[in-house]
Amino acid sequence: MTEPQTNQRTHALVTGGAGFIGSHLTELLLAQGIRVTVVDNLSTGRLSNLPNHADLTVIETDLGEVLPTMESRVGPVDHIYHLAAAVGVKLVMDKPAEAIETNVALTADLLTAALTAGPSNTPARTLIASSSEVYGKGTGEVFSEDDDVVYGPTTVTRWSYAASKALDAHLALAHHRDRGLPVVVVRFFNTVGPRQVGDYGMVLPRFVAAALAGEPLTVFGDGSQSRCFADVRDVVTTLPKLITNDTCLGRVFNIGADTPITIRKLAETVLRVTGSSSDVVTMPFDAADPQGFEDLKRRRPDLTRSKSAIGFEAGTPLETTIADLADVLAAGARAAASP
Repeated sequence: MTEPQTNQRTHALVTGGAGFIGSHLTELLLAQGIRVTVVDNLSTGRLSNLPNHADLTVIETDLGEVLPTMESRVGPVDHIYHLAAAVGVKLVMDKPAEAIETNVALTADLLTAALTAGPSNTPARTLIASSSEVYGKGTGEVFSEDDDVVYGPTTVTRWSYAASKALDAHLALAHHRDRGLPVVVVRFFNTVGPRQVGDYGMVLPRFVAAALAGEPLTVFGDGSQSRCFADVRDVVTTLPKLITNDTCLGRVFNIGADTPITIRKLAETVLRVTGSSSDVVTMPFDAADPQGFEDLKRRRPDLTRSKSAIGFEAGTPLETTIADLADVLAAGARAAASP
């Protein structure tokens, strides 16, 4: 438990801060001289992702347990980065009710708490992490923040995640409009890099782990579907810029890379970078998930708004990201195998 803030240093709360994106953000904030409190139940995050730092406090529990007692357990915060959420398509498909409740109810409670979480019970600047999944079945070549969205039927579990993240954005913007909460919504497009794991359906760490193990890389569908992959270390630099920029408040921003690559080409690139002799195999979507998983043919962000507002550029080459992720996964495998 931290003491209430008594100086002028910025204090940030990062929910889900032991996770993939959250831990990289936490490191960045600490390097900027910001005091950070992380709340994470470690359901998908890991304490090993976080540094041992004098300005870091970690509260290992469900966020819902902390929100009613924010003032005493966390103290006043200037910024809230809300990254705690159901993670990955696999988790959403396996536990849809839990995922919906986590994404909607927890975000609603956090937004209410944020209204008085700042110094002297003022609103705290709040960033809500969202997803490109919100764009649903859009058929355009690129996805812009103000595009209309189309979802599949409620009988297809896959669309529950998109709907829950869209509702989060509606809640956040309503709190900004009606109650003056200084909030910004960020839609991540396929963020990848070190510390990401494939346990929850993330394609790149799944490919890299298979390549390192000499196992086949499984591509669902025919592999012609395309995505744009941005390095997490590029992505997290945008978040403090967005939350501190007054012109960004009450708005939605796409964050990611805008250079598409097919999933088959991604698998081939992983094999080339890792030097693996593994094969690439394909599997029909219905064989992987008989409940009716639907994939999107393409997903490429329009980054005009984020480039204009904060000059965002995703500059790390995909090959570099793959190599760095491979190094981390290989080190983890060696550590697990050692007596």
